[in-house]
Amino acid sequence: MTYVITDACVDVKDKSCIEQCPVDCIYEGGRALYINPEECIECGACEPVCPVEAVYFDSELPSELEPSLASNAAFFSGVLPGCEAPLGSPRGFKKIGAIAADTDHVASIPARDSADR
Repeated sequence: MTYVITDACVDVKDKSCIEQCPVDCIYEGGRALYINPEECIECGACEPVCPVEAVYFDSELPSELEPSLASNAAFFSGVLPGCEAPLGSPRGFKKIGAIAADTDHVASIPARDSADR
C-alpha cells in the first residue's frame, strides 16, 4: 500500500506535500508530483496539506482516479522521455531534484491554466 498523487496535481505542483514528507519520497516531474511506492512509509503527512486534495491512500482511491495509481508507479518503473533508464528508487527527491518529464498518462492530460484550478 502507498499514497498516490492524482490528476488534480497536474499543472498545480503546490509542493506542500514535499515539505511535509518525512522520508523524501515525493518527486517532481514536469507537470505533476509523484509518490515513489517503494519509498512511501504510509504516514499520511502529505494528504492533509494538499490544497487541491490530490493525495489519496491507494485503497481509498475512487475508481475514476485509478489510472493515477499506475501513473505514479510508472514514473519510477518506466523509462521517461529524455531518460536512459527507469528512475527506480533513488532514496530521496532531494538527491536528484526535479525531472523534466512525466508519464504518458500525465502527458495526455490537456494543459490547465490558473483559471482551470
